[in-house]
Amino acid sequence: MSGYTFAVGNPEVKNKHFFYRVIGYLLLSLSLAQFVTMVVSFALHDRSFWNFLLAAVITFSVGAGLVMRSGSAVQLKKRYLFLLTTLCWLSICFFAAIPLYLSVPQLSITDAWFETVSAITTTGSTVLSGLDTMPRAVLLWRAILQWIGGIGIIVMAIAILPALKIGGMKLFKTESSDISEKILPRSSSLSSYILLVYLAISVAAALSYFIGGMSGFDAVTHGMTSAATGGFANYDASFGHFNDKPWLLWLSSLWMVLAALPFVLFVGMAKGDKWALLRDPQARAFIKIVLVAALMLTAYQIIHDQRSWFAALTHSVFNVVSVITTCGYASEDYSAWGSMAVVMFFYLTFSGGCSGSTSGGLKIFRTQLSGYLLVKQLNLLIHPNAVWTQKYGSKKVDDSLLSSVLAFAFIYFATIAALALVLSMYNLDFVTALTGAATAVGNVGPGLGDIIGPAGNFATLPDGAKWWLSLGMLLGRLEILTVLLLFTPMYWRY
Repeated sequence: MSGYTFAVGNPEVKNKHFFYRVIGYLLLSLSLAQFVTMVVSFALHDRSFWNFLLAAVITFSVGAGLVMRSGSAVQLKKRYLFLLTTLCWLSICFFAAIPLYLSVPQLSITDAWFETVSAITTTGSTVLSGLDTMPRAVLLWRAILQWIGGIGIIVMAIAILPALKIGGMKLFKTESSDISEKILPRSSSLSSYILLVYLAISVAAALSYFIGGMSGFDAVTHGMTSAATGGFANYDASFGHFNDKPWLLWLSSLWMVLAALPFVLFVGMAKGDKWALLRDPQARAFIKIVLVAALMLTAYQIIHDQRSWFAALTHSVFNVVSVITTCGYASEDYSAWGSMAVVMFFYLTFSGGCSGSTSGGLKIFRTQLSGYLLVKQLNLLIHPNAVWTQKYGSKKVDDSLLSSVLAFAFIYFATIAALALVLSMYNLDFVTALTGAATAVGNVGPGLGDIIGPAGNFATLPDGAKWWLSLGMLLGRLEILTVLLLFTPMYWRY
């Protein structure tokens, strides 16, 4: 943020004015998206036209008012980035919920908020049913919100997470052998190139879906939610609506995998480093986990359910990719495959994709570094005086990074445990409470069990549980520490 300059004056006033400006411009951008949805609604003779017009006017008015109240640019302290990030996400969620609340009959404020948070955080959990007959403007708006959330995650990874030392650009440099320094010296340049990658995946996915047999509307919306690894579909059966076209499941698996890989590696490949993906330890580990899990479940279905090898392989690959990338599509109720499948998908819920992608979850690199730390400790037990140098790929990993990753892993699982305990107070069964907490914090989408499993949704949960799950989704998407820092006394000390 060193490029911002400020006039002299009270620093708190200047920070407040800067917050007005950033949030105001975000709301103006959101109102533009609402106007676009309104135009589509009008073109399709959709009954929600006036609702999106009203929402757009409200959002535009508030955004313009905040921009007008803001002063000149300022030098913002780094610690205020965490507060600004949290306020930005909360503001977008609030105003993005307005058209949903107005357009869906009998949708409560709680359900509108839950659906919007799920969309913005690209979680994919839904409280809506009857999607097959839902106004198309509502379906488009859900997809747009997930697409916006997907790119927001990448921007946050570049701008915010390095300060927490739990990912972001510090890891990008490790993963890509300093590609970000040698090719793209400024993070703003990197953001632009990553946006182009994101757009390319979105457009390519939409085109492939259209060629594969989807309608133009379905192709566009599913292209956006695939690139964002968000998982909102236009049908109650989720992606299972297209089971009669298995090639669409394979295409979707491809786009979800690409969206779950570090985007900076695609930038490196476009700049001439053709083997960037193959050299990256995180990308290699991610692909291996997908292949092993999919093959195990394929064999299990062939033996246990006596399915044909092609059907077993297709649905295993699709659902494994969907869960591990935290996309949340479902081609069928995989919890009915058997006990091994339930346990496997429960494990995959915690994994997540790669750092620097649109995926949520714990992230592959944190699991890898935790494993490296374990190996290091075992070696030190045998050779206590040895000097152990740990490397991640070709880069040396210092103890401070390992400690940060271990601390994050602890708070990640502690958050899930605490949220599951709170959910159990609403008389939810063990499976629903635990997997609901895990899928919220991991931004995965469907949980397990009869209520929130891939064949159900979150509509029947108590309102209190939905608010807690919404908090879990926001915590997971903002990497937990970004929000928790705001509740520590030291954060507010000068």
